[in-house]
Amino acid sequence: MEFPARIGPLENYAPYLRLMAGLHISASLKSKIDASDVAQQTLLQAHRQRAQFKGKTEGEWLGWLRAILASTINGHLRHYHTRGRDMARERSIEEALDQSSARLGAMLASQGSSPSECASRDEEAVLLAQAIASLLPDEQQAIGLHHLECLAVSEVAERMGRTRAAVAGLLFRGLKRLRGLMRPMDTCNSAQEDDVSPDPLGFRGGT
Repeated sequence: MEFPARIGPLENYAPYLRLMAGLHISASLKSKIDASDVAQQTLLQAHRQRAQFKGKTEGEWLGWLRAILASTINGHLRHYHTRGRDMARERSIEEALDQSSARLGAMLASQGSSPSECASRDEEAVLLAQAIASLLPDEQQAIGLHHLECLAVSEVAERMGRTRAAVAGLLFRGLKRLRGLMRPMDTCNSAQEDDVSPDPLGFRGGT
């Protein structure tokens, strides 16, 4: 089977799936369930089931991957918590993954580009996930908790065991680094001057 032209090699989606998985594996299980392993298992399953994909767009492709990811995460949770497949929990995980993916796209939408002027929002979300993967681990965690789980800076500080000032610094440096990584890909927006605000990409703030 041939995938739609916009869909790249499977490995291109590993950072996206790893980011999504990391957000939805509970802290108590992160020592037992590795987000990278979950992402690779998802891609392997997608390869095996590729004939079942009936979509035509990258958005549909990402939705299909998230459904497989939800099933993979649910399988790990079943191993550590209960026997039998919990379809309600799997649907809940898939809905949460969809929301996190939408927030990832919203980080880009806040910059003002439109899908008609640029590459698709889904494609940009995959590129942003790849860029986030290149950040320092603490920067990745702070950005994920604040922008994708919508936790306030004070809540992120508590989760990470850091001060609010330390988290604000991680967000500032991480977002500034992201801006530099994404700017070469941004052919839609006029260049903007760097400023000294705590949110150099213009993403959502919080306290």
